[in-house]
Amino acid sequence: MLDVLRDRVFGRLFTAQVVALMGTGLSTVALGLLAYDLAGGSAGAVLGTALAIKMVAYVGVAPVIAAVTDRVPRRVLLVSADVVRAVVALALPFVDQVWQIYVLIFVLQAASATFTPAFQSLIPSVLPREADYTRALSLSRLAYDLEAVCSPLLAAVALTVIDYHALFLGTVAGFVGSAVLVLTTALPPVPSAERRAPLTARIVAGARVMAGRPVLRGLLALNLVVAAATALVLVNTVVYVRDLLGGTDTGVAVALGAYGAGSMLVALGMPRLLTDIADRAVMLAGAAVIATGLGGTTLLLTAEPGRWLGWAGMLGLWAMLGAGTSLINTPSARLLRYQTAEEDRAAVFTAQFSLSHAGFLLTYPLAGWVGTGVGQVAAAAVSAAIATLAAITAARLWPAREPTALVAAR
Repeated sequence: MLDVLRDRVFGRLFTAQVVALMGTGLSTVALGLLAYDLAGGSAGAVLGTALAIKMVAYVGVAPVIAAVTDRVPRRVLLVSADVVRAVVALALPFVDQVWQIYVLIFVLQAASATFTPAFQSLIPSVLPREADYTRALSLSRLAYDLEAVCSPLLAAVALTVIDYHALFLGTVAGFVGSAVLVLTTALPPVPSAERRAPLTARIVAGARVMAGRPVLRGLLALNLVVAAATALVLVNTVVYVRDLLGGTDTGVAVALGAYGAGSMLVALGMPRLLTDIADRAVMLAGAAVIATGLGGTTLLLTAEPGRWLGWAGMLGLWAMLGAGTSLINTPSARLLRYQTAEEDRAAVFTAQFSLSHAGFLLTYPLAGWVGTGVGQVAAAAVSAAIATLAAITAARLWPAREPTALVAAR
């Protein structure tokens, strides 16, 4: 897998991604502590609102910015987004009102919604060979999983010697480092977009492409499967560990680590797996794993096992859910590459970025509100039902005989 890093351009871009991710992870820890300073016991509500703002920016802002900036050179776009993110991170330690957090988070996430799809759509041009691109996707998945594990640990070590406000400087350094690496890398040329269509048509162009192709319609349904699993894990793990299993904050980290470990193990084996098995079979297997894992979670919560059996069951199920999400997420960019011409790629990657996060606007509130208002068994059951229905829909929308590659379809 690491052979792909020998490509100088990809190696520098991957390093930029890792550096920016580590900075983002530090800001996540620092933002939670800042929210507690400003809101005390209401910090959870502040962070929940900030998370909702993040999703709104991803869903609503990304397509608009992509359409407006479709003729801006990729280097200028990526560096500008990093600069905006660095400036926002630099301003966060100085806020003294909750509303200021909301405004800055919206700007920060709007910049991320600009950077991420543009960055992802560039990689297929950097690595035209399918095998190299698949390895790059696995490395990218690993980078996200490792960031989720390493950033909190790095922040914990740093906080023994510095104030949490200084963590934001680490975030600034991450974004500046990313900008420098992109600025000094020879990026491949990307065809300019046509401007004959009006702005409104360009905003929805990527979504129209996805809706018009059976393979990508199936991917849209699979995005909802991932959202159902991820929301239950991220929203309710702390409740399961603290209230149902009598665990501590360390236990929460261990549980989330099991989820990340399952994802990483699959990502490591994905290049070889996709060599032997079709993308559709791999991704639908991931959907089945997630639906089964969420069903198992429902049964585990219903049975109310003892502490040790409860821990063993949850860690196993969380690893299972992580594996299922990686089986879907890692190959998804391959589908976007196969199903688009190069001039449409940025718009389609943006649409996938936006629409995949739209699922979280449904599943995040459901996981939290149903768990709080009705009970954790009901929350798990609802998540399992959503994942199962979405998996069945994906299998029907993506016919088994439909060619994965657009060239083959022609």
